[in-house]
Amino acid sequence: MITLTQLFILLGITWASAYMRARVGTSLIIAGLSLIGMTYLSELSILPWLLYSVVAILYFADDLRKDKITRPIFNLFKKVLPPMNQTEQEALEAGDVWWDGELFKGNPDWKQLLDYKKPALTEEERSFIDNQVETVCSMVSDWDVNFKDKDLPKPVWDYLKKEGFWGLIIPKSYGGKEFSALAHSTIVSKLSAHNCALGVTTMVPNSLGPAELLLHYGTEEQKNYYLPRLAKGDEIPCFALTAPQAGSDAGAIPDTGIICKGSYKGKQTLGIKLNWNKRYITLAPVATVLGLAFKLYDPDNLIGDKKDIGITVALIPTEHEGVEIGERHHPMGQAFMNGPTRGKDVFIPLDWIVGGSEYAGKGWRMLVECLSAGRGVSLPSSATATGKVAFKATGAYSVVREQFKTEIGRFEGVEEALARIAGKTYQLEATRVLTANAVDLGSKPSVITAIAKYHMTEAAREVVQDSMDIHGGRGVIMGESNYIANGYMSMPISITVEGANILTRNLMIFGQGAVRCHPFVFREMQAAHNSNEEAGVNEFDSLFFRHVGYALSNFIRTFSLSATSALIVKKPVKGKIGRYYQHLTRMSSALALVSDLSMALLGGELKRKERLSARLGDVLSYLYLSSAVLKYFHDNGSKSSDIPYVEWNLQNNLHNIQEAFNQFFDNLKPGWIGKALKWIVFPYGSHFKTASDKLDHQVVQPMLELSEVRDRLCADIYIGDETKPLGRIENAFHLVLETRDIARKLKKAIRAGDVIVQSELTATLDLAVKHKILTRQEADDYLAAENARLDAIQVDEYPADYITGKNMSVNSSKKEAKQSAKSGKATAKAKSGKTTGKPKAA
Repeated sequence: MITLTQLFILLGITWASAYMRARVGTSLIIAGLSLIGMTYLSELSILPWLLYSVVAILYFADDLRKDKITRPIFNLFKKVLPPMNQTEQEALEAGDVWWDGELFKGNPDWKQLLDYKKPALTEEERSFIDNQVETVCSMVSDWDVNFKDKDLPKPVWDYLKKEGFWGLIIPKSYGGKEFSALAHSTIVSKLSAHNCALGVTTMVPNSLGPAELLLHYGTEEQKNYYLPRLAKGDEIPCFALTAPQAGSDAGAIPDTGIICKGSYKGKQTLGIKLNWNKRYITLAPVATVLGLAFKLYDPDNLIGDKKDIGITVALIPTEHEGVEIGERHHPMGQAFMNGPTRGKDVFIPLDWIVGGSEYAGKGWRMLVECLSAGRGVSLPSSATATGKVAFKATGAYSVVREQFKTEIGRFEGVEEALARIAGKTYQLEATRVLTANAVDLGSKPSVITAIAKYHMTEAAREVVQDSMDIHGGRGVIMGESNYIANGYMSMPISITVEGANILTRNLMIFGQGAVRCHPFVFREMQAAHNSNEEAGVNEFDSLFFRHVGYALSNFIRTFSLSATSALIVKKPVKGKIGRYYQHLTRMSSALALVSDLSMALLGGELKRKERLSARLGDVLSYLYLSSAVLKYFHDNGSKSSDIPYVEWNLQNNLHNIQEAFNQFFDNLKPGWIGKALKWIVFPYGSHFKTASDKLDHQVVQPMLELSEVRDRLCADIYIGDETKPLGRIENAFHLVLETRDIARKLKKAIRAGDVIVQSELTATLDLAVKHKILTRQEADDYLAAENARLDAIQVDEYPADYITGKNMSVNSSKKEAKQSAKSGKATAKAKSGKTTGKPKAA
């Protein structure tokens, strides 16, 4: 009985130590002192001391442990390591780990997240957004750019150059703006919300353009020459990576460079003979400097003893002899410059390699590291722009548009779609801000930016589809008044570029995350590849046994948190939001456990089990998205008005995590392991539910009224006056809200028979004034609102020659009439019925 008691006490100490992740040495000291105390108070029990001694000897006897245990495991580990090509190796080594590391290790430090300083724009950045960005948006007609001109107007190109839009990330010492990633993101978001070409034309030079590469890897000579020219717009950059035979698999690019001697400026020099054929290259048709990725070879060993040097990046002026800039692609009907580039036997000096000859063969790592930062800014910002426009415009349209004498936003079916727009837009903005902040903090989080790219563009696709469904014909008919169609049409571009979404989800998020975010696996792999085997064994010995302790801790923590429904987790905040932190900590612990077991069970096969890998990636992704929502809520004062949005997202995210885990368990082989894991993670069943209808209703209401939430989420998008597409629907929205009480008064009088409905609204209103139901001012205000409402739901129509492109000099055949009605304030005209479509009494 005494032996059993001592064993239980040892088990309790082990359990508590593992749960709290105490160091093994500390745990052994506590256990040893406990055994001494129990022996002194009762009697000596052999079994507890025997178990304790075995563990203690293995821990403290380094040479014995390394020879008898570590070395055999080390040799086995080297054999079962999955094969990895150079591009995969460089992708893993590129970038770094940020908050994703906390989420992956199973016990996130929420205080650390909440203590990150709230990101904010500087006065200079805010001024640029409110002035230069606002100005250039006012110079662009989305319809004219995409349908008529197929290009930005020349004054816009000139303005972008003059005001330094292509030098946002370039330091001031080189003539750039040196803006933060948050400012960069906000600027691109505002431009993209107004016009895709405007956003992309600014995005590319500030993302994977040569400026980013030069800042990190360029020689001083390259920086001093190119960066000032890029900042001033004297150079228009593009970057060419994708080839017809190689898209996501950049390691397969067929484009080559051969080290050789050739003639440059009349002199024999050491250089590279290039052959390439690239496509889908944004800004290529107008570029003056081409960033080119190719495979470099040195068959004659002119710069070293290595013949296959690897992927390399060079900067080439497009006017250089042999450089061929093709014509234009036409991506989804959008007008941004995009096209092919080719070159045959083009000779360039060796010092045109970015960073010089010492960076030959390091191109893929350079690209991945730059992409890790740029991808966290560019596409997330354009995805958020889609959400902001959908939130603002669709909410307004749902008030302005009526069916069956009821605003369509009051119908539950429409409300369901509106709730998705509202909730996802909140999460989009939260994730945009957090991800940009990671970059501003100096991180290059490759896994987080992959999460942001995939999930934000997918959310934007769902949001714009819901918006289109609600708008119906108003969204389908294209024209200068349409504010949603081009966003809908351009959405597949974001899904495809900078790592196609299928690839990103199935291979990158967990494929990289499992290795990079894990506290031990990546370093264990490095130890296994150490050319000095003895040093590798020593490093592996330290890592492996800590890994074993970590795995034991994950099991105990997951089991404990699941059994107690995470109620034992300390909340970082008070109130009901604190409960979500507990749930997320539990799911983080489960991810750590399941990931470790999966890697041990499947080894290199997990890499090929893409759907299993993707589901674990989904768990990590929804943990990150939930973190972004909680951080955004915290940074914005934990307002009560935001609580429905937080709950909507957290409930749906937890449900998605649950579904991803269950699908993983159901498809894991052998099946009994999946069932056992499901029982450990969800011992009481799948209880995380999606957001309720009531919560849907709560997140929709701020969309349908003037609210602080609406203003904050939709800040920094271009609205313009009532002659602009968004300004038009926004003006009608405001007027309809302002006259709601008047409308109710009039409808009540009509139902009571005090006012007889006339064929024209003006006559009906005159009767209401005559019978003192309304004042003259109220009647005029209501008529102005109705005119604005009717005008806002109209669609454009054009002569046949205009649609076919035979005569592009005309605009909508009703444009002049619309311009007089758009303000909704032309009271004198409205009273006489001289406006676009005479409004009938409702």
